[in-house]
Amino acid sequence: MNGLDASRISGTSLLAWRNLSHDRARFVVTLVGVLFAVLLMGVELGLLLGFARTTSGLVDHTDADLWITPAGTTNVDIAGRLDERRRFEALAVPGVAQVDPLMMQFAFWRKPDGGTESVSIVGFNLATGQGRPWNLVQGTIEDLQQDDAVIVDRLYAAKLGVTALGQTIEINNRRARVVGFTAGIRTFTQSPYVFTTHRNAQRFTFFRPDQTTYLLVRLRPGSDAAAVRDALQTRLGRVDVWFAADFARAAQRYWLITTGAGSALLLAALLGLVVGIVIVGQTLYATTVDRLPEYATLRAMGAPNRYLYRVILKQAAISAVFGFIGGMLLVGLVVLASAGSTVAVAMPPGLIGVLGLLTLCMCALGALVSIRRIMRIDPTSVFQ
Repeated sequence: MNGLDASRISGTSLLAWRNLSHDRARFVVTLVGVLFAVLLMGVELGLLLGFARTTSGLVDHTDADLWITPAGTTNVDIAGRLDERRRFEALAVPGVAQVDPLMMQFAFWRKPDGGTESVSIVGFNLATGQGRPWNLVQGTIEDLQQDDAVIVDRLYAAKLGVTALGQTIEINNRRARVVGFTAGIRTFTQSPYVFTTHRNAQRFTFFRPDQTTYLLVRLRPGSDAAAVRDALQTRLGRVDVWFAADFARAAQRYWLITTGAGSALLLAALLGLVVGIVIVGQTLYATTVDRLPEYATLRAMGAPNRYLYRVILKQAAISAVFGFIGGMLLVGLVVLASAGSTVAVAMPPGLIGVLGLLTLCMCALGALVSIRRIMRIDPTSVFQ
């Protein structure tokens, strides 16, 4: 880059900043508009990602390679029943190393004060730990060896009327005792997960001793996963055999797309984008109109169109940077506040990058109106 090009770029940056800072009230309005748009987009997209992680959390936190589910199952929270004899049929398939039953069934939780809540019973094989609770902060997995022992999450303790370990309640009119707490295991259905042994889960949900909900398959090292899946599907007949990742995505699609919950969040994020474009477009256009004589003078002095366009785009970029920083600070506060709630706002680095690009695009689109106005400037008007 030669010295002339560098000076032009530096000059456009300075001119862009002066145009914005000259009318501070208008500049503040622009920043507030961008900030609000970033906040709305960030919270809605963060909720979408948080909900996606929640809907597939149980699948994502198992070590299973394959899930065998009742035919037609579309998400992990709602399923039919399987005969446990299917487990022995699955074990006979070459490449299968281990098959564990996993229970998932809704039940009614009677609180100590007599109120009732809906819960999701998760019963796992205590011997192997497949499907066990994660983020355990009080109690131990071994405590579930006791009859009627259950583990719940602290986020839902107040909702379930649980104040301390050892407290007794009823699940489907059967006595149960809380022996542990987890932290941060959310459920999209707002029916809290209640972890217990597979045997207890059968009792709580009135399943026969030979029935379960899912079968979790671990493969032998070096096995062809696709071939084993096809062999299991052929041998077991009327069931669905999923790769774990595919089953997790199916659960996310069901809750976020089929139910429309995800569409609503995306629509709200799109609304934030539109609001930002409108506010940035209006304020940049007003600034451009106020400076039309100056732009006409620059054109009359021989400044190329790209020089003027660069000024407008840099004004948009400056607004984007300051508005994005302020908006992300507020989004960070929302993320921190949601950490202790049943609804989490996720904000990984990748999503921050996406929000940054959206903010730049939003402000650039807002600048198009001003650019179109600059294109129609008559350089001779400065001499009139």
